[in-house]
Amino acid sequence: MLESVRTTGGQSQGLTDTLKPVDDSSSSSSSSRRWWCCRSRRCIFLFVLFLGVFGIIYYTNIMGMAMDWNPDWWLQHPANSTTHRWLVPSETLNMDEALAEMVNSSITTTSITSATTSTGIRTTSNSSSSNSSSSSSSNSSNSSSSSSSVSVPAETNQSNNDSVPTTPPPYVSPGPYLVEYPYQYHFIMNEPQKCAEQKPFVVLMVPVAPKNRADRDIVRKTWGSESVVLDKVVTVIFQLGLYTGEGGEQLREQLLQESNEHRDLIQSDFVDCYKNLTIKTMVMMEWLDTYCSNASYAMKIDSDMFLNVPRLVTMLSNAPKSNYMTGLVANGGQVLRDPNSKWFLPHEVFPRSYYPRYALGLGYVLTLDLPKKLLEGAKHVKAVYIEDVYLGLCMEHLGINPTDSPDWNYFHVFAVPYNRCTFSKLVATTTFTDADRMAMWADFSKPGPHC
Repeated sequence: MLESVRTTGGQSQGLTDTLKPVDDSSSSSSSSRRWWCCRSRRCIFLFVLFLGVFGIIYYTNIMGMAMDWNPDWWLQHPANSTTHRWLVPSETLNMDEALAEMVNSSITTTSITSATTSTGIRTTSNSSSSNSSSSSSSNSSNSSSSSSSVSVPAETNQSNNDSVPTTPPPYVSPGPYLVEYPYQYHFIMNEPQKCAEQKPFVVLMVPVAPKNRADRDIVRKTWGSESVVLDKVVTVIFQLGLYTGEGGEQLREQLLQESNEHRDLIQSDFVDCYKNLTIKTMVMMEWLDTYCSNASYAMKIDSDMFLNVPRLVTMLSNAPKSNYMTGLVANGGQVLRDPNSKWFLPHEVFPRSYYPRYALGLGYVLTLDLPKKLLEGAKHVKAVYIEDVYLGLCMEHLGINPTDSPDWNYFHVFAVPYNRCTFSKLVATTTFTDADRMAMWADFSKPGPHC
């Protein structure tokens, strides 16, 4: 078929149109083509308009979901649905696998907290501070549950009797790498007058497990026995949490008897386990601020350490009087991303690659103006389960740097073989597991020169 040609300026059709037979079918076909062309333009326009509207709605919903999306919820409910896992980033899925490993290595999340709640020892609830991200956990040896689920709701003993007050909502952990702090913990065993009566120059705070009576007795018979050194009073306090395993009531009676005998125990109502060391440390700060602010210094030191108290007192005699924390200070410590590491932190919890300066938890010293400041800083810093790192984060928030010790040889994180002369030159060191600390102390404390 010959095509029509249009002239410019809106003139009539050309000669070829005059040669073409005119009939109804050709007229109809030409009209159909013109209608289809117009319809195509209209469809394209409507399609583009539809895509634009759909894009705006989709973008708005996605942005709203992104603002409200809480990755902790997904971590808490990995078993609620098999269909949501494809939405979780791959690093989060690896984190779930890490949690299963942590359950097997005694770093679980809330099973003991649940047991504690159900027995009325402590009722957990949402933290009173809007800035706190919290969690509670337990050792797997004390837990009857060992699944890969991150959170175990606390048990409640609700009654069908309407007159019985309803229990608070069960506590739900936001994950295994955060702890429940700030939170109002209570002292169920205390020595509130200890510092007021003894007026110590330095108070030694020794965190220890409730069942570990042997370590407490060793400390009492070795470096903890030195109550006056270089005319300075030294006070020892053992800090405990709760034991919730079998024989807990019998242990409670034994602790009361031990407290009556030695008057050096304080105990609070949090579960005593490795995961809760940050809680233990911050409760220690609360006790120092409330009951021992008249002392000049405090030292947190583990019960399996060797402490040279005369060297400590000598070091502190020339130390700053405020905003001072020292020990073995880590500078530029790298965040460990290996899920098999004891100190693993996922990127979602702590996105930075390096920690700020912090004093290693084996033993560090601080002035007694710092506990109040650290407690204030804790209201603004997410409480991770690695306690010495958390103190470093609080110090960073306060704008205060931990200070390197006057001598690099004062603090040792790796055990030093005992030598009378060597030990006389250090402040604190870890000891070998099979070391006879009583024999070491007997030799170290005997009269005569050390070197």
